[in-house]
This record gives sequence, C-alpha cells and structure tokens, in this order.
Amino acid sequence: MHMADALLAPAVAATMYAASGVTAGISVHKLRKDDEPQKLPTMAVAAALVFAGQMINYTIPGTGSSGHMCGGMLLSALLGPQAGFLSMIVILAIQCLFFADGGLLALGANVWNMAFYGCFVGYYLIWRPIMRSGLFGSGKGAQRARIILASILGCVITLQLGALSVVLETSLSGITELPFGAFVALMQPIHLAIGLIEGLITSAVLVFVFESRPELLRDVNARPGEAKRSLKATIAILAVVALVVGGGLSLLASSNPDGLEWALFGNAEAGYAENMALDEDDFGVQSDAADKAAAIQEHTSLLPDYAFTNSDSAAGTTVSGIVGAAMVAAVALLICLAGGFFRKKHSK
Repeated sequence: MHMADALLAPAVAATMYAASGVTAGISVHKLRKDDEPQKLPTMAVAAALVFAGQMINYTIPGTGSSGHMCGGMLLSALLGPQAGFLSMIVILAIQCLFFADGGLLALGANVWNMAFYGCFVGYYLIWRPIMRSGLFGSGKGAQRARIILASILGCVITLQLGALSVVLETSLSGITELPFGAFVALMQPIHLAIGLIEGLITSAVLVFVFESRPELLRDVNARPGEAKRSLKATIAILAVVALVVGGGLSLLASSNPDGLEWALFGNAEAGYAENMALDEDDFGVQSDAADKAAAIQEHTSLLPDYAFTNSDSAAGTTVSGIVGAAMVAAVALLICLAGGFFRKKHSK
C-alpha cells in the first residue's frame, strides 16, 4: 500500500503530511508521561519485526496479486497507539529514504493510511473494547480467543479504511484516469484478503507474546507467575525472528504486484487482467515537488528496492532485511532516549 508520488497532487500530499505530523506531535506529548521501561526494548524489536514482515509479500491465490502486512495492530497491541504510530513512522521513513519504497512526497499519506488506522482506530475501537469485554468468558483460553478475534477483525477493518483512503487521496489529486467506483471495486476486495492474512499473522505473534510475557500486551489481565519466559528471552526470540524473516524468508516473497499496484496496473504478464491499464512508466500527477522528492530519494537510497544497485543477487535482499531491521530498531531506541519515553518518573 506504499503510494508513489505520482498518485498525489502536492496539495493533497501536504495535507496528509500535516495530518500525520499533528498526530505524531500529540503522540510525543502523550509518551512523555509513559513510565513503563519494558516498552523500550519492546518498541525496538517490534518495529524491527514489522519492518521485516513488510518485506514478505504473500500471494493472494487466483488474483495475480500479493499483499504484505502493515503492522499497526501488532504495534498498538504491544506498545499502545502512540508508540505504535511513532514506530510506524520510523519504519516507513527508513523504507522511503534508504530503500526507495514509497514516495517521499507521499510519505505523509503512507503514514496516515498504514499507521493511523491500525494504531488508533484499531486500538481504540477494536482491540481495547474486545480485550476489556467478557467475550468468551474468563481465563487464559478466553483471553487467547479475544486476542485472535481482535487481531483478525482489527487488521481487516483497518486495511479497508487504509485502502479507501488511498482511493480518496488519489481521486482528490485529480487523476482522471482512475474512475472512483472502479478503483474502489478493485482496492477493497483485494485488501480484504490481505487484511485477513495479516490478521492471522498478527494473532500468531500476539498469542506467542501472551504465552511468554502477557504483561507486554495492552489490556490483558496478566497474573503473577503466568509468564513462561523472561523478558530478555522473549525480546531475544522476537529479535531472532525479525532477522530470520528479513534476512531469509524475505527471499521467498511473492513477485506479484501488491494490492495497490495490482489495482492500478494489473498483472497481464502472468496472464491476469490489466485492471486500470495504466502505463507504469508514465501515469498520474507530474509536479516539481514530486521531481525534487525523487531526486532526494535517489541520493539517500542505499539499497533501492531492497537490492544492490544494478544487481539481481539474492544477497541484496538478505542484506536489506538485516540492515533495515537493525536501522529501524536503532532509530526507535534513539527516539525513545531523546524523547525521554518509557522512563520511570520520580515523584517529587
């Protein structure tokens, strides 16, 4: 769902930067009051895990399309919506600047579409109400069932909202080649399938955390003695998973276009429809702002498209996954330390 700069008019892009920027500012203010030190390593490893997870495109059978996780629901369940939102900004900014994944002009829109809904809508309207309810009864089994339900329902609904936002932003940008109704009819069903798979992945990770260190999950009733693993062991396992996924399993990612690319350009090469029948090399909005953003990305991209420059070597993908996950974890830690987040507040 990473939007390219050509999909947005500069005015729409600026509006989305403002919306994401205000939300980030509110999140920073809120996090200055947070005094849960265990969130510091959790934020670093969770952000790295989501970065790695986004590198794996999974095939949507029978469509010629693929999808990847967004991660907002996973992060907000572990960290809360504010820290989850800032983590997603770190992930998307590093993807954009160092791997040329998503446009720089479109970064504000990508943050909104992929982070806001999963972190805030997903948490406040889906995760927290379900986890605080008496659904399925009491006990660990009931909490496990609520985690699975909230994960799947949250991912499906928030991806639908994100996909709809892409259509609205594109339409407001005046790209007349994209009929609104046709774009909606393509985007929503494909992201329904993508959201369902993400929900299953998210629930698997969160159930593991629940079994290992239940107190790391928001709105879960963790009782003393229920943890099966130490905090260090749980963080270490998640870190290893992030490295294995980013550095190894990413090599198995589907080569099919993701949901947004599929809706725009189809996949005629694989025998599927052309959908919008757009020219991938010449479409959308042309602007000086987009040209300048592209020029900046060209200079900052160390591993464009998660590969070595002018090379098809699989090692480029492996290096990208490991280096990217490490960068995300390091930047997340630096932001927390610089902002004074997750420190014990001493009473005067």
